[in-house]
Amino acid sequence: MTTHDLAPPRNLPEEALPITVREGLDFDLDGDIPRHWFGGDAFKTRFFDAMSVLFPEGERFFIACVRDYKDQVIDPAHKRAMLDFARQEAQHTKVHNAFNRRLAAQGIKVDKILANQRRNLFDIARQRLSKPHTLAMTAASEHLTALMAHGFFENRHHFANADPRVRAMFVWHAIEEVEHKGVAFDVMQQAAGVGYGLRVWALLAVSLQFPMFIFQILNHMLKVDGYSRRQRWGIWLKGLWWLYKPGGMMAPLLRPYLAWYRPGFHPWDSEAPGAFQTWMQAMGQHGNPVAASDTLHPPT
Repeated sequence: MTTHDLAPPRNLPEEALPITVREGLDFDLDGDIPRHWFGGDAFKTRFFDAMSVLFPEGERFFIACVRDYKDQVIDPAHKRAMLDFARQEAQHTKVHNAFNRRLAAQGIKVDKILANQRRNLFDIARQRLSKPHTLAMTAASEHLTALMAHGFFENRHHFANADPRVRAMFVWHAIEEVEHKGVAFDVMQQAAGVGYGLRVWALLAVSLQFPMFIFQILNHMLKVDGYSRRQRWGIWLKGLWWLYKPGGMMAPLLRPYLAWYRPGFHPWDSEAPGAFQTWMQAMGQHGNPVAASDTLHPPT
């Protein structure tokens, strides 16, 4: 495909936010963070820990799949958005690698998990699937992470008991997921020419694979924590109810998740939540991501 084969890129949506690359943020991840930092709850803690383990290789995959089309994108604003997207994702990798070193020190097989994920993403997916397929998977994954990001801001009560430092890391990550949530989607539609059918396939595939990997890692973590099989059954039942009960973590995300399957969908159909601006203002005042997160989750 050459640049002459492509439709002219549309302008960035008016709702799109500036993509800000924030480097050198200090979350005090070397501090005295409890092993079960989410209110002492093993399932809630390990659910987010499992996501953190997956982020570094996942971010590298996303960057690679978007960069496949760097020569097909002509519009300067879109090229800049692609560059800033990659720089943000690189910062996510750096911070989550630091957090993952804490997990490895607890006995979690982080290196083995990452090696397996690297094989799945780079040796299998990137070698066996076409570039439009892997870019569609990237855009679909960004849809899921953006949904969870919106959940951070719209359902803040769920995170009230989390350690402020770890919560701040995920809130910062969520902020940047909202900022760049349309980048991979625009490249997918305008440069890769991905149609509706492939778009639907990508989200269905990612929706099955992502939780499967999370739950596998989570179960490994609970074993490392020393819980017996009987204890793990109880933890799983309570944790899945927390995730999927009416009004739970996932229930409010169903409607925006399904929006992807609407033919005319675009990520910026939903604007940034009001709490996004609250964090931005606090970050501008303090320059401290933990303090900025605490404005959304005041200490009780």
